Amino acid sequence: MSTTPNKPVAGKKSGQGFVYLPLIAGWLVPGAGHFLQGKWVRGTLLAVSIVAMFVLGLSMQGKLYTSAQDILGILGMAGDMGTGLLYLVSRALGLGSQPTQTTVADYGKVFIVVAGLLNIIAAVDAHNLRTGRKQ
Repeated sequence: MSTTPNKPVAGKKSGQGFVYLPLIAGWLVPGAGHFLQGKWVRGTLLAVSIVAMFVLGLSMQGKLYTSAQDILGILGMAGDMGTGLLYLVSRALGLGSQPTQTTVADYGKVFIVVAGLLNIIAAVDAHNLRTGRKQ
């Protein structure tokens, strides 16, 4: 059985303009990539979910990864940096820098990492919508 590669949808303006704008905007500000394309409901749901997970993680005294010493540290930092401006502003304000040894803080750390990973997936989804790979 032969398969055909995904082609942009006919009538879509997939090749015009800067196609990476939704990807970059979606990474920096959660939901912005979808807002740029008029997907207001999806963008709002993503923005509320990502920001809520990030804020809940910080309120549980979750730690932000600031350096990577081992493979788990590298992966955690990549997940944290996935939240874009939320991570940069939190680091600038000194939030999540004091390590706390409680179970709740461990859950908070995981909330922050998952928020970043969800934001990366959402930014790639916005890019796929822009290029016409997805409708």
